Amino acid sequence: MTDNATFPTPEHDHSICIRKAISVAEQLCLTRGVQLTPIRHKILELIWNSHKAVKAYDLLDQIRPVNDAAKPSTVYRALDFLLEQGLIHRVESLNAFVGCHCSDTQHDQLLLICTACNTVEERSAPLVLGALAGELGEAGFISQRKTIEIHGLCKSCHATSNTLEENATQ
Repeated sequence: MTDNATFPTPEHDHSICIRKAISVAEQLCLTRGVQLTPIRHKILELIWNSHKAVKAYDLLDQIRPVNDAAKPSTVYRALDFLLEQGLIHRVESLNAFVGCHCSDTQHDQLLLICTACNTVEERSAPLVLGALAGELGEAGFISQRKTIEIHGLCKSCHATSNTLEENATQ
């Protein structure tokens, strides 16, 4: 994740994202002495198949062709592990999951969720989160985790909707 992260463009080579996420996950698990079991690996790969949030039961449907014995508890245990290791984020408002772009660092999250294409972008937003930390400090409130979710239109979908509106008025 970078401060200038953007929603993926149509030319985006997503296979690079998947390879990088899996490589980082394997290295972190090795360093931490935890196992990225085949089922955990597959769930992480399925989550990284796109930049869209994925629901647990959709993951179950996708994993059954590979592991027909998979049950909801199988998926939820894998998701719990991936969350604990910081490899994915839970998108609370959608009850879904998305891959984490900076798994190797502890961080707060600003998630931008496009309501048109369902893509989720993770941003570091140091100014926003710094201001929030200041407010929490003033209140004497000790946060355990912070996730800010903002729903709206990504640049691409906004441009498309503007083009559609312009064409409709002509």
